Amino acid sequence: MKIIAMIPARYSATRFPGKLMKDLGGKSVIVRTYESAVKTKLFDEVYVVTDSDIIFSEIISAGGKAIMSKKEHDCGSDRIAEAVENLDVDIVVNVQGDEPFIDTVSLTKLIEAFEKDSLKEIDLASLKVQITDKVDIENPNNVKVITDQNNFAIYFSRSVIPFQRDHDVDVKYFKHKGVYAFRKKALIDFYHTPMTPLEAVEKIEAIRYLEVGKKIKMIETSVESIGIDTPEDYKKALKFIKNV
Repeated sequence: MKIIAMIPARYSATRFPGKLMKDLGGKSVIVRTYESAVKTKLFDEVYVVTDSDIIFSEIISAGGKAIMSKKEHDCGSDRIAEAVENLDVDIVVNVQGDEPFIDTVSLTKLIEAFEKDSLKEIDLASLKVQITDKVDIENPNNVKVITDQNNFAIYFSRSVIPFQRDHDVDVKYFKHKGVYAFRKKALIDFYHTPMTPLEAVEKIEAIRYLEVGKKIKMIETSVESIGIDTPEDYKKALKFIKNV
């Protein structure tokens, strides 16, 4: 299989504009993410795909590969799909631009899910990590996911799912980590499907795949990477990189 990594990168993020260009230990967040993806050695190619001249120039100046988006897009999957539609590739891994501390173990598990999928049941695979802190569970910035007994996603939500009506029943909560691996066909199908109702309500692109019948394999990981979604997250990332 030919496997590539695509890093969608918008400059004007809603909650934290310009976050990908913030300095993180002498390099911008987006350059850190790109270099981390390359260092995994899991991919035949790594690209940043962006609508921003600033980010495009940043990656090229750092010796990386970047693709300029031709259109405005509502989500990262659409931006990646435009970039790969005419590329000869089997599996596309979406690495979030605001998660510079990539863990190779989790990415390897995603890729292995497709290598073991002899029946080709999996349209895409993604990561989940257990969360136990009440604040994290109730935080709407943390997308929660519930799965069936075979670890295929049933639903994603910014709300607390499942709701624990009976407190005598044990329940585990999982946060969705925004790292995806797609079969190219699933990604292109997504691209040519309008935004679905539940996706529009929750503002979670993974829901569109579920609404149109795609199967998402969720891989559990114990690694909790630092995603830079808010200024507070950025402060955590700065502290983390000083200790690396």
